[in-house]
Amino acid sequence: MTQNATKFSARKVQVFYGDTQAIKDVDVDIEDKTVTAFIGPSGCGKSTFLRCLNRMNDTIDNCRVEGDILLDGEDIYDKRIDPVQLRAKVGMVFQKPNPFPKSIYENVAYGPKIHGMTRSKAELDEVVEKALRRAALWTEVKDRLDTPGTGLSGGQQQRLCIARAVATSPEVLLMDEPCSALDPIATAQVEELIDELRTRYSVVIVTHSMQQAARVSQNTAFFHLGELVEFGETDSIFTNPQDHRTESYITGRIG
Repeated sequence: MTQNATKFSARKVQVFYGDTQAIKDVDVDIEDKTVTAFIGPSGCGKSTFLRCLNRMNDTIDNCRVEGDILLDGEDIYDKRIDPVQLRAKVGMVFQKPNPFPKSIYENVAYGPKIHGMTRSKAELDEVVEKALRRAALWTEVKDRLDTPGTGLSGGQQQRLCIARAVATSPEVLLMDEPCSALDPIATAQVEELIDELRTRYSVVIVTHSMQQAARVSQNTAFFHLGELVEFGETDSIFTNPQDHRTESYITGRIG
């Protein structure tokens, strides 16, 4: 297996909510053009750590993040970094599809517009079409771009949210349990899409489904009680875990 370049590098990352420590000393390198899965029991810190990568925790009042997180060698918590610009570069897709109460077109056009990425309506049309194609949604919606995004099925809404995230030409896509609200068919479509997206982006997915992690990711990180217990190639994490806690989780003894 060829090693891809490191996209994110985290060292000694700790997260506190008030006096409560949610994440302890996480060190991890996340590769470019690779799907990295974060697995572990509920409340183990995987989503909290994911939200450190695009500074979503900044929006929580009593939350503070310590340690270093570098994106392409640059400290994302540096005072000079604008979190809004960072989030254009590091897109996010949430657990529940959350299209804006606007048309399908406006959902996708929103990011490129606020970041001033296009100079004309024709350019914007092109960006919207490209994003919808990347999210495998274009053929289903191209004749009804002016209808509300909220009128789509759950699986289509989630792909619309992925289109919205890729419209700003991000380098990284964060996905927080993107399939947990979807039926098996929609889940399979999104998983197939994730596999395609990794040719262009570094994808980090939090999932409670080990089967999903095994299907879509190349690398897997196992979190337990706020610690990153083990990190490595997905195959070896699932077939030959080095830590007894990982093994217990994978075999279903801890959940």
